[in-house]
Parts: sequence; C-alpha cells; structure tokens
Amino acid sequence: MNIGQFLAQAAERHPDQPALVRGDRKASYAETNARVNALAAGLKTLGVASGDRVGIIMHNSPQLIESFFAIWKAGACAVPLNARFRAGEVNYHLDDSEASAIVFGEEFRAMMANLADQLRTTRCFVCTGNPGQGQVSYEDLIESHASGREVCVDTSDDDLAWLFYTSGTTGKPKGAMLTHANLAFMAVNWVADLTPLEPEDVGLHAAPLTHGAGFHSIALTLKGAQQVLLDPPRFDAENLCAAVEKYRVTNTWLVPTQIKILLNYAGLEKWDLSSLKWVVYGGSPMYVEDLKAAIRRIGPVFVQLYGQGETPMTGTYFRAQEHRLEGPESRRLASCGHVRSGIELRILDENDEEVCRGAVGEICVRGPSVMKGYWRRPDATAASLRGGWLHTGDVARMDEDGYVYIMDRTTDMIISGGANVFPREVEEVLLDHPAVSEACVFGVPDELWGEAVKAVIVLDNGALATEEEIIGFVGERIAGYKKPKSVDFTDALPKSAYGKILKRELRDKYRTEAQGTA
Repeated sequence: MNIGQFLAQAAERHPDQPALVRGDRKASYAETNARVNALAAGLKTLGVASGDRVGIIMHNSPQLIESFFAIWKAGACAVPLNARFRAGEVNYHLDDSEASAIVFGEEFRAMMANLADQLRTTRCFVCTGNPGQGQVSYEDLIESHASGREVCVDTSDDDLAWLFYTSGTTGKPKGAMLTHANLAFMAVNWVADLTPLEPEDVGLHAAPLTHGAGFHSIALTLKGAQQVLLDPPRFDAENLCAAVEKYRVTNTWLVPTQIKILLNYAGLEKWDLSSLKWVVYGGSPMYVEDLKAAIRRIGPVFVQLYGQGETPMTGTYFRAQEHRLEGPESRRLASCGHVRSGIELRILDENDEEVCRGAVGEICVRGPSVMKGYWRRPDATAASLRGGWLHTGDVARMDEDGYVYIMDRTTDMIISGGANVFPREVEEVLLDHPAVSEACVFGVPDELWGEAVKAVIVLDNGALATEEEIIGFVGERIAGYKKPKSVDFTDALPKSAYGKILKRELRDKYRTEAQGTA
C-alpha cells in the first residue's frame, strides 16, 4: 500500500474535518488531498518518476506535510533535510541520495540557486514562495495541475518512501531506507501503543517535521485528526502553550529539551493546558527529576518512546499510566519502558547471544518497522542488520518485568536537544581552522540539552585562537546545533601506543568533573 492513501482515505471519510491549521489558514482534509494530488501530478510532469528521491527543506509548514504526501503519491521517496543545514550539508545529502528534485521554502531560494550548478543529479527546483531563475513556483504547479482526480501511484510494500539520514561514528551520514510497509506499520503501531487517536483529536507539531514529528504526522493523517503547526514555526514555550490553549490540543511530540524549556518558563501555569491527553517524548535521555517535575506541573500525560531512525519510533514505550511518582514502581521512571506491540527486542552480548535479565548488553530489535538497509552502504547494512536483528549501538539492561534501562551507547554519537551530532564531522571542520592542529569532540552532560558538544583542541605552535572564534568558525560551516558549546585548549591530547586519540579517556574526565560540580 502506498502510504499516500492514508491522506486519500482520510479525505473520503472526513472531507470537512480540518487537516492542517496554521495561524489564520485552515485547510480541510478534502482541500489538502486535492492540493496534494495536484502537486503529485505536477512533480510527475517535471520528470519525477517512481523510485526517484526528492529532497525537502523548509521550516515546519502545511506545505512540508503536503510535500511528503505528494512525493509518496507520485511513487517517489522523500529525503527530508534539516532546515538548519548549511549549503555544504544540503549538497552532500542531495548528491548522496541522487535526488532528482527538491522542494524548498522561500528562505532557501538563494541557497538553492547557488547550489544548482554543483549538484550532480538534482535538476528540478520547486520553491514554495517566489521562485528564482530556473526554479518552479509551488503554488503555480498546484494550480496548473488541479483536476479533481485522485493521483496515487501503485507501490509495493518494499518500495522506498523515506530516506532517513542518520549519523554514525565514522564516515558521512547514512540514509536509512524506510519503505511504505515500515511507515505503515509505524503509524498503526503509534495509534496502538502511544496515542489511541480519533478524528476528534488535535495534534500539535512543535518539533521538526523532517524528523520525529513527521512520523507523528503520518499517524495523525491515518486517523484523520486535526494537525496544528506553530505560527511562527519556531518553538518557544509561550508559542506552544498559546497553541495548546487556543486549539484545545490533545497530543504532541516533544524532545526532552523542549520539555525542559517548558519547565523553565515562568508563565507556564497561566495557560490552560487541560486539553492535553498525551505528550509523547523521546529522542534523547530524560532526567528523572525533570520528568517528575513535568508530571506534577503539566499532568500525567507523558508517554515515552525509544527508537532510532532505522526503526522509526518503534523500539519501546512507557505508557502515561506507568509514570508513577511514588512507590516501588517509581524506579521505572529511569527506564524507556517495554517492547512495542509487534516488535521483538533482545539484549545481546558481543557474540550476539542473548544475555540474562539484569545483565548489560546491546539493544537489538527485529520487526516490521526495521529499515531495509542503508542507502548504497552494503557493509554498514550487513554490520547493522547482522543475524536479522537491528543492532542499535545502545547499551542497556532489561529487568525481570521486561522494562529496558539504557546505560550508555557503544558509539560516540552525541544527542543534544534530541538532535544527533556526529563528532568526526565537527572535528573535520575544526581541523580546517588554520590555527588548529588536533581536535577531539564528545558529549558532556548538560541540564538543558541532555548533552552538550565539547571540543578539546591543540593549537599549532605559536598559533592563537579564542573559544569564541573557534565556535563561530564551526557555526559558519555546519548547522548551529553541531557547533561546540564550549572549547578547551590543551598542549596534547591523550593517545594510545598506536597514536589513536583516547576519546573515551577525555570524555570520562570531563563527565566526572561535570558530575562533581553538579
């Protein structure tokens, strides 16, 4: 089944139900489906064929959701890009995915014009605002292909729908190949486990739709529920609270950093948030004390999920009813819950043998949501999916009742504010600075962000540089969330006998110091 049918079915069952709401704009499911059909037809006339990859880069907007479903209805595969990416990052992702087209917000018009001649395969540029030279108007494309006919290409379960780029510990980001079957199972499972949605529900998109919120959107569309987008699209506590009160929002998806920002908001209690039934959270660790404070101040509405892009949002879950503040079961607040419906989860040792309950090993997952593999990375695919199980790289233990407690990660990836940061990528940028001789990047505990990016660098003999200069240099070249929050200078980095930088030794040192001052 082509998951674009989710929208068509919602439009047939609930044609007048509000689908996408942002500010004064409100479009019904019938109107949204008609626009998506026209956009899908337009993309096909521009040369987008079944199986093609199509990039999307824009801030949260109705057009972003429309673009997802239009790409799927056209039989193509969506390649969502973080709106905070710099030009070089956009270039890499479009070239690696061999995207034939990209749909972008007007704020990216100049960037895409500058990249047009550099891209190897991307020849179709669709702009949601006023297009530049060689670019196509999004609205003109819809208007010129409006026909009232349903447009939805037949696809197989195994066809690609979403190329989800995820960072590892070596090399460049890899595209996890998510199929129509993966996403269909994810959406049904979301409704089964996380939020039992109905058409009367109202979902709020406060996190980037190009990441976890995009999966939430598929589940909301499946049930024909109303979807509200923040206006303006940036997240802040007052903006979110105002939207919840105004639209009587029943559910949303947040990363722990956003919840922490809400808890730090002095005006939280003045808003009526009583309509909330579920706040799904995940993407990075949630401190137990913050979770308790959130429950006390906002209510018993929090639902935790654990899952990676390689098995989108479907590893474990921790129901709202199980978030107990007192008693012996309160210890489970430190867990990420138990395995999701229809999914298998095991804790395996270094020999891929299952460990006994209570022992530590790697979380491995098997089931209908697990990716097809990494885009054109056969070696990485074989390593990650060896034995038929997705090896997550997360170290955990499982208690006697099946609750999973994440202990650490086998990789060096940093998760800051729910976003993955690839240390080697940051190190490579640092080493481009003329004053930097060596660099080591890792995560350190941070009360707000979960983890903060830390850089320890060695300067060339006689070279001078300030922390502010180094951070600014990195911020000009890659997305702001990847740049170091702090930089320390040292005469030498610890190394093994073979000359390898001992990152773990440095990381442990700084984490110990952070805990000592906490």
